[in-house]
Amino acid sequence: MSLLLIGLAPAVSADSLSVCYNYNCLAEAEVNYGAEQLTRVRDLLGVARNAAEERERLSLAIGWLLGWAGEQTPISADRGGNFADDGVFGRMDCIDHSTTTTRLLQLLESHRWLSFHRVLEPVRRVLYLFEVHYSAQIEEIESLTTASALAAAPARYVVDSWFRDNGRPAVVMALPSWLDGQGWEESGVSVVAGGLGDGSPIEH
Repeated sequence: MSLLLIGLAPAVSADSLSVCYNYNCLAEAEVNYGAEQLTRVRDLLGVARNAAEERERLSLAIGWLLGWAGEQTPISADRGGNFADDGVFGRMDCIDHSTTTTRLLQLLESHRWLSFHRVLEPVRRVLYLFEVHYSAQIEEIESLTTASALAAAPARYVVDSWFRDNGRPAVVMALPSWLDGQGWEESGVSVVAGGLGDGSPIEH
C-alpha cells in the first residue's frame, strides 16, 4: 500500500541549499538537487514503517545527498575524520558536516518526508576536556509524548556524516552513546592532492 501511495504522491520539485567546506564553514557553495534525485530520497524515506527504519534510511539518504553535492562542489574530496584529507581543498571538519547535514535534514523536514523525527540544532560533545566535536541531531517524535508522560528525556539521535567519506551513509546513533565517545572514522581512499583553503580541525 505504501508503494502505491508513493506512486500517487505529488511531483517533487527541484531544490537547493548551501554546503560548507574547508573547515569552520570557511567556504560555502550552492548545490542544486534535481527532481529525480529528490524523488529517490522521498521514496526511500516514504516506506519506513517506524522510527528505527526511518533512521536507517536517513543514514543512506544523507550519504546520497552529500554524494550528489560532491558532484557539484569540492566536497567530493572529503574523507572520514580529519586526517585522510588533511590539507585537501574541499575537506570538511565537524562544523562543516554538522551545519550541512542539519541543512539537509531541514530540507527533508520542509518537504514533510520525515514521519517519525524532527530536526534539532547541532549538538556538541567534549571528551578529555579538549576534544570538541559537533553533529547534526534529530529527535523521535513519538518519544516526546511518552517522555512527557513519564517525565523522561525524549529519544534523541545524532546524524554524523563526519565519520565517513563523501557519499557514504552517515553514522546514526543514540545521543547518549555518541556523547560517551562512540563513533568510528572510516576512510577507504587516501587523498594526496593538495589545494587552497585553510582551517584548524576541532576534533581529534
